[in-house]
Amino acid sequence: MLEVNNIEVAYMNVIQALRGVSLSVADGQIVALLGANGGGKTTTLKAVSGMLKTEEGEVTEGSIAFDGHRIDRLGPEDIAVLGISQAMEGRRVLERLSVEENLFVGAYRRKDRRGVKQDLEWVFDYFPAIKRLRRRMSGYLSGGEQQMLVIGRAMMARPTLMLLDEPSLGLAPLLVQEIYEIIRKINADQKMAILLVEQNVRAALAIADYGHVLENGRVVLSGPAEDLRDNEDIREFYMGLSAVGSKKSYREVKHYRRRKRWLG
Repeated sequence: MLEVNNIEVAYMNVIQALRGVSLSVADGQIVALLGANGGGKTTTLKAVSGMLKTEEGEVTEGSIAFDGHRIDRLGPEDIAVLGISQAMEGRRVLERLSVEENLFVGAYRRKDRRGVKQDLEWVFDYFPAIKRLRRRMSGYLSGGEQQMLVIGRAMMARPTLMLLDEPSLGLAPLLVQEIYEIIRKINADQKMAILLVEQNVRAALAIADYGHVLENGRVVLSGPAEDLRDNEDIREFYMGLSAVGSKKSYREVKHYRRRKRWLG
């Protein structure tokens, strides 16, 4: 479905953010992009969705193809029409609009009004917590409710590939678990492919099929999610667990023994 082939990305023709990044997402697959802040995860999503163009960024080398169409030269509105929808980092709701109005914004390019109304209830089936708040101004929602809303808004476009940027950011552990269970269910029920950016490695690898670790704009480790979960470096550096399973803080991990090998 999605093929990102050796792309490099620069902002304002000066700042190089990605260096030779390659990845793929198959139909119905969940692929996780993992790593610390500044690694290039969000930039990768924006390269796929076309949002780089709104921030003076561009793909300077390589190519991105979706369902056989090259898309790295297209604008975000054209990419959305092809079936890619992005839920941005930071719960960017339209605060002065109601929950229901926010969801309708997600379907703004669709012409099938009856289908849009049906899909509104479809989204509420997955997120019953926001159904009872459908008339409330979105700015008054809690952080977890806003996160559910932005995912629901992306779903309203009926994408075949959904891009999720840090869905756990700033949320309590129980809310993270709830939202990830819903994401897993959406993927299983709808066979919707998902490219997921996440710093919460444990949560992401619990639902992903495959994962990539990005550091300084490069992919340094890739493999099936199960292999990454068992990888000693991933467990120690990103999950805070030593080889014997004792909890460690990031500050206590003095050396990230990155093994320059590919899993799977």
